Amino acid sequence: MSQKRCQWVEGQFDQYLKYHDEEWGVPVHDDQKHFEFLVLESAQAGLSWATILKKRKGYREAFDNFNVEKVARFSDEKIEELLLDPSIIRNRAKVLAAVNNAQRFVETQKEFGSFDTYIWPFVGGTPIVNKWKRMEEVPVTTQESDDLSKDLKKREFKFVGSTTIYAHMQAIGLVNDHTTDCFRYDEVG
Repeated sequence: MSQKRCQWVEGQFDQYLKYHDEEWGVPVHDDQKHFEFLVLESAQAGLSWATILKKRKGYREAFDNFNVEKVARFSDEKIEELLLDPSIIRNRAKVLAAVNNAQRFVETQKEFGSFDTYIWPFVGGTPIVNKWKRMEEVPVTTQESDDLSKDLKKREFKFVGSTTIYAHMQAIGLVNDHTTDCFRYDEVG
């Protein structure tokens, strides 16, 4: 008998199941992983997460394994090269946003010592553990995502609207939005 999972992952492909079972909602404290999810969530805007997951390997290769310092220095030539790379989403605004966000990310690291030190206070330093019974209860934004989005925009990050940022918060474990009947709820919480 298979384990009960969040409804949104039912019927998905293996990589999606693995993402849900091993990564989604697990608290992240590694800046490289923070940057990876920020790039991927921003790339997702208007697309499905399944599309992004299928291109994740391509993103890792194209964006130097999410080395933020390297991405922050991408030249115009490198950006044009990325726009020809079918292994990522070839949207100019999203590619430019990834490079811009790398630059803003480095600035934030310098100001706070790490991006991790910057982001966790938006949830009081510990994950918000929700008690949703059904996926329909899970919000697409919260006051915390509104506040974080507003602050990121003030810092000139791009593609960081509150909905994108709430998805980011879920992915990196700032919030535990596994439904209470999901086997990962207690494991992550």
